[in-house]
Amino acid sequence: MATTRILPKADNFAARVLAWFDQYGRTDLPWQQQPTPYRVWVSEIMLQQTQVATVIPYYQRFMQRFPDLDALAAAAQDDVLKLWEGLGYYSRGRNLHKAAQIIRDSYAGVFPHDITTLETLPGIGRSTAAAILSLSQDQPHAILDGNVKRVLARYHAVEGWPGEIRTLQRLWGYAEQHLPNTRNAAYTQAMMDMGATLCTRSKPRCSECPLQNDCQALLQGNPQAYPGKRAAKVLPEKTAVALVLCNAAGEVFLQKRPPTGIWGGLWSFPEFADSVQLHTWLQENVTQTALAAQVLPTLTHTFSHYRLHLQPLLVDLDTTPSRIMEGSGWLWYKAGSELAGGLSAAVRSHFQH
Repeated sequence: MATTRILPKADNFAARVLAWFDQYGRTDLPWQQQPTPYRVWVSEIMLQQTQVATVIPYYQRFMQRFPDLDALAAAAQDDVLKLWEGLGYYSRGRNLHKAAQIIRDSYAGVFPHDITTLETLPGIGRSTAAAILSLSQDQPHAILDGNVKRVLARYHAVEGWPGEIRTLQRLWGYAEQHLPNTRNAAYTQAMMDMGATLCTRSKPRCSECPLQNDCQALLQGNPQAYPGKRAAKVLPEKTAVALVLCNAAGEVFLQKRPPTGIWGGLWSFPEFADSVQLHTWLQENVTQTALAAQVLPTLTHTFSHYRLHLQPLLVDLDTTPSRIMEGSGWLWYKAGSELAGGLSAAVRSHFQH
C-alpha cells in the first residue's frame, strides 16, 4: 500500500542525519564512484543479506567482467554464476542476469528511471528500487533495508518483528515522513551508514548518534530490544547422499543442478535420497569396477528454510566410465582447473578438506 508522504517536522531528523553523514559517512565505496543506475543496482543486489566488506571484492571483479548492462545481458548464466561463487543466495545472480536481458530486450537497453517499472524486474522490490533511483538519480524515494528498519524501529520504539505486515507498514510510514526535500542520495546513504556503523544489532554506539536526544528506545534504556525479533523457527532437517565419483586422472564427476532451487545452475555432486538410489544409479551408469568406496564426513549446509545433512560417498574408478559420457549437464572436473560456471558449496567444501 502506498504511503502518503509527510513533510519533515520541526524535529529536523533529516538535517541531523545529513550533518552526521557529511562528517562521518562513507564516500569511498566502489559503487559510489560513478554511481550509474547499473552500478548501483549491482551493488544493491549483492548487498542483500551480505556485508559490505564481503561484497567489495566480488563487486570489483563483477564490474571488471561486466562493466555495463549490455555486457551482463550478453553473458552466459554460467559466467555470471562463476563470479557469484561463494557469495551465496544464488537466485540474486540469476535474477540480476535475467533482469539485464529484460532491460535489453524490452527497454532498448535503457535502465528504467521510474520506480514502478523498476519494481517489475526480477529480484527488485520496493526498497531496492528506491535505493537504486535515490543513489544514482537523487530521486526522492524512501528505502527500508535492514539497517534503516533498525534505525527507525529504535528511534520511534516500534514494537514487533519488521517482517509482520503491520510493523512493516508503520516503518514505511516513518521512512516516508523523514524523507528530506533535498539531497536524497546523501540521506539514503546516511541512513544505511548509520545502521551499519552506529545503530548496530549489538552494542549500538548511541553516544555518537545524531538522533540520541529523542531516540525513544534509548530514552527507554533498551535500544537493543528493537526491532522485535521473529518468533523462533525450527528448521526442518533433511538428509541426502552425494556421489563423489573420481576417475584415474583425479577428476570428479559433477552434474549441473536445475536452474532454480538450492544451488540452482551450479555444478555439484550427483545427489540421491539415500544410498540405495545411489548404488542403483552406479549399477545402471558405471560399467567399470570400483577400486574403493569410502564414506566421507557429513557436510551440513543451513539454508533459509531447511538444514541439509549431505553424506558424501567416495567411489574411485580405474578409468573414466564411458556410459556416463553421453549427454549434457555433466562434466569431469579437476580441482583448480578452469570451469565455465560456479561450484556448489558442497563441492567447494569437499575440495577444502
